[in-house]
Amino acid sequence: MDVQTISKFKRILFAERERLLNNTKESIKHDLNTSSDDLPDEADLAASEINQSLTFELRNRERVMIAKINTALQRIHEGSFGQCEACEEDIEKRRLEARPFSTFCVSCQEQHEHREKVYA
Repeated sequence: MDVQTISKFKRILFAERERLLNNTKESIKHDLNTSSDDLPDEADLAASEINQSLTFELRNRERVMIAKINTALQRIHEGSFGQCEACEEDIEKRRLEARPFSTFCVSCQEQHEHREKVYA
């Protein structure tokens, strides 16, 4: 992969990581702060707990995504970005444009997902 393409993916990964981190900061400020005065009855309390549970699940997904982005940035640094971890072939550029933190080519990803489904 040429230097210009790698720079493009590096910028995309940094921008996405920054977006996720900002999203998390905003969520902490707004979504997770509730006062007992704002919840006068049990229905409001239950709705608030459901909202917080959903917020925690979304933050967890974002945490996983940030870890994948950091791994992709490390792979760029090491020079292995865009190479499938399983078969060591190049990952298609279209796949990297859709998911720049991909570590498997399409066929290896399908095999990986099939194994997870069978053994899960």
